[in-house]
Amino acid sequence: MIQERIQKLRELMEREGYKAYVIPTSDFHLSEYTGDYFKERKYMSGFTGSAGTLVVTDKEAGLWTDGRYYIQAEAQLEGSGIVLFKQGMKGVPLPEKYLEEQMGEGDVVGCDGRVIDAKWGMDLKAALAKKGADLNGTKNLIDEIWTDRPALPKDKVYILDEKYAGESMSDKVGRLRAKMAEYGAKMHILTTLDDIAWLYNLRGSDVANTPVFMAYAMISEDSNLLFIDMDKLTPEAEAYLSENGVQVMPYGAIYEWVTWIDPEQTTLLDLNRVNYAIVSELPAKVIHAPNPTTMFKAVKNDVEIENLFRAHVKDGVAVTKFIYWLKNNVGKTKITEISASDYLEARRREQEGFIDLSFTTISAYKEHAAMMHYSATEETDAVLEPEGMLLVDSGGQYFEGTTDITRTIVLGPVSDEIRTHFTAVLRSMLNLMNARFLYGCSGLNLDILARGPIWDMDLDYQCGTGHGVGYLLSVHEGPNGFRWRIVPERNDSAVLEAGMVTTDEPGVYIEGSHGIRTENELVCRQGTANEYGQFMYFEPLTFAPIDLDGIDVSMLTALDKKRLNAYHKLVYEKISPYLTEEEAQWLKKYTAEI
Repeated sequence: MIQERIQKLRELMEREGYKAYVIPTSDFHLSEYTGDYFKERKYMSGFTGSAGTLVVTDKEAGLWTDGRYYIQAEAQLEGSGIVLFKQGMKGVPLPEKYLEEQMGEGDVVGCDGRVIDAKWGMDLKAALAKKGADLNGTKNLIDEIWTDRPALPKDKVYILDEKYAGESMSDKVGRLRAKMAEYGAKMHILTTLDDIAWLYNLRGSDVANTPVFMAYAMISEDSNLLFIDMDKLTPEAEAYLSENGVQVMPYGAIYEWVTWIDPEQTTLLDLNRVNYAIVSELPAKVIHAPNPTTMFKAVKNDVEIENLFRAHVKDGVAVTKFIYWLKNNVGKTKITEISASDYLEARRREQEGFIDLSFTTISAYKEHAAMMHYSATEETDAVLEPEGMLLVDSGGQYFEGTTDITRTIVLGPVSDEIRTHFTAVLRSMLNLMNARFLYGCSGLNLDILARGPIWDMDLDYQCGTGHGVGYLLSVHEGPNGFRWRIVPERNDSAVLEAGMVTTDEPGVYIEGSHGIRTENELVCRQGTANEYGQFMYFEPLTFAPIDLDGIDVSMLTALDKKRLNAYHKLVYEKISPYLTEEEAQWLKKYTAEI
């Protein structure tokens, strides 16, 4: 099936005169997670991971993905004829470099310019020009192959009350216009869905697990245009937008409107976050800079932070009930990776204010957990036994915010090696959670605190240590994160500001054996200011027990024990009031001092 689709694509490429065709994992808004309509790379390759680029030439097809998905991609590409390029590994060229090397005089690389970012497209076009080749982003060939493609979503948007948002739309737009003035920009083009949802205090359901809606925005000194399918607007939403001076335009009209911008007018946009098709039609002078809203929404206001603590207590109750049930029922009744995930989701749905999951739950038993972003299927759905460990990475979307938590749960006997790795991951997570640092540090400065205990064993994990989290938005959000080196496309190396929320999730992944990850969300706070500067620290937002059954206590220092005990004391205080008597007694045992 995959080979037939690749062959059909090659036939269309020959018709159009393309030597190669690029299919990224993206939508018209360059979202991390895409709706079903946009899953072209999955349809054409069979690879289901959330990140990857498929490049098809007249002779070869290759899929690029990062370290989270190496194992999964190898399995899913088997027999497809598609070569796996392990992005980030030594000697592996990036897709754009590969294309530059493969193309020659007169060759053309095709793509849908609406699903690649402008910076990537412009850089590739310039690189190809040196070889006498070109980039054509005007046609989507997959439309002719994927004949039963799902429709674009039509769900209604809803207004996020200020008791959750903490700031009005008009104030947010005012802040944005002030920042535009600092840049000397008369116009700002905004296409990223989470930025738009944040700016307008609207939410939707166009992308699974991410409460956003498909729209574009053009904001000037005296106009505010929102390009959206009118069918998505309720009468209340229409009135709300009108009252706030927002003019609603048809969704696809953005591509025509950008051609009317005064060529002498300066337009602010982020070339990494606006698609190539829009910028290709833009006659105006461009100031390339990060969307101001990206930083605005990363720094949570006091109302949002207060709400986030409420959301995480609810989420912690659900996760704690799940762990209690799992430990008391494994081996007594049939539980699988999927049924365990379903049970956890049911506990979340019992919580007031719950809207949806924040991403598809990762429920991975034993060796499946070595795949960082494993997704259980009917074919792989393992039955849990009273041995080994289950890694569960999950989260929820609540009106009070977005959650993301990982716990690795011991179900029975484990090896000394696993216990050593579990303890190292615990120490790593605690080190970072308890960091004290001077203002001006970014995740690049602090990442070593988490990796240290794991690097001490000559091990590493092929991903960042943590990522920013939105407020009832994307579970992955820039510009903050923890990573030991800069990865430009990740946009997660900003200075850590008070109010930023970042995950802390080191891990150990041993292919064919086990995977361990322990993850808490942290909110950045201001500490003492003295002659050395402004000190900062983290406060945990996540409240759920860390499995004492996996710990080798002999590996813990006195400071490690103090930190774990303090955290578990907090967990018990926050969560126990919402449990049954039996559950509370169990939690008391699993948060007892060691």
